[in-house]
Amino acid sequence: MMFTDKFKKQYLFEQPAGGSASVQAVPSDRWLLVSVIMLMIAGLLAVYSSIAYFAETRFTTAGALIGTHATKLAISLLVMVIVSKIDYHVIARVSRFALILSWFFLVIVSIYGTEVFGARRALNLGAFSFQPSSLATVSLLVYVAYLVSRKQNYIRDFKRAFLPILVWVLITCALIGMEDFSSAALLLVMCLLIMFVGRVSALHLSALFVVAVIGAGGILMQSAERQSRVTNYVDQILHIESNQFQLTSGYQAQQAHIAVAQGGLLGVGIGKSTQRDFLPAPYNDYIYAIITEEYGLLGAGVVMLLYVVILFRGIAVIAKRAPDTLGMLLAVGCTLGVTMFAFVNAGVATGLLPVTGLPMPFISYGGTSMLFSGVLIGILLRISKYKEESYG
Repeated sequence: MMFTDKFKKQYLFEQPAGGSASVQAVPSDRWLLVSVIMLMIAGLLAVYSSIAYFAETRFTTAGALIGTHATKLAISLLVMVIVSKIDYHVIARVSRFALILSWFFLVIVSIYGTEVFGARRALNLGAFSFQPSSLATVSLLVYVAYLVSRKQNYIRDFKRAFLPILVWVLITCALIGMEDFSSAALLLVMCLLIMFVGRVSALHLSALFVVAVIGAGGILMQSAERQSRVTNYVDQILHIESNQFQLTSGYQAQQAHIAVAQGGLLGVGIGKSTQRDFLPAPYNDYIYAIITEEYGLLGAGVVMLLYVVILFRGIAVIAKRAPDTLGMLLAVGCTLGVTMFAFVNAGVATGLLPVTGLPMPFISYGGTSMLFSGVLIGILLRISKYKEESYG
């Protein structure tokens, strides 16, 4: 089906020499959608296996909490469908206002937020809680893609292109980093990758990366807790001794390693995890360790494969055939926004990365992260509906 001339004019790529281009409607990417639904099912099973102790502390039952989790999954799926019906150009234009709104909430949460494990990351709003960092993450990824696409004619100019984008990135990452350093660092990396794909000067990006590394080092030196995470991570790589198994900052990683080791190739069986009683937040930050323990390396590998499918479809298929530069950059940003969180979460659970406390999208228990992960996938599904074709 061919669209009207008005639609073509709005969505065309730059015309190739000796030919022309058109935009064709195609079905939404089914590989992407199926992968997300399978992750939701896997998450439902994993949360049910790991949430028993959490239910006891909340004076409720695992069944009640799993029902809440299923409801949040349904809402995320509904949001995904709704967003997939909205023109991504409209979403990109309103992302600036969403980002400014997230700044306000980030300031509020740093003052009045609920403190968990020494950090204020959520606002309690009666029956539910809200994490502004998730809103800020999605808004910034979309807005950076929008700015880069709008500045393509002078994208390598420092003052006109790089500096204005940098201001939005640094302010957002600084506000998130006050209470959640790992999320801020990961968000900065994702923004750098979007800018790199968008042809921002490699010299400017390299300078920003060096400054970010120096700044991150300074922030780490100011926090004893963050320093201990890094030192424990290094110690666990160099040697593991029995006297390290104690209630210190390295306790979480140690218990996660035990869960992974017990899982072996095929796992101990569904609902038979023992480490769920020792791991803090086994239903969230360390849920991949529970998956590995119960389903083994084989089951955990299938979960990772689903994220790899999302990564491949988002970058190699949806971004490649996007009808315009904005669509391409948004596809890259949305794909990274889902998969990088998953890979970091898995890396922490398996000991490949230091402890960070990031959720695994569509798997971990929680509402805000799942909701905005649904927004990212919804945008990807919308972009996948259009295919740019050249002829001539």
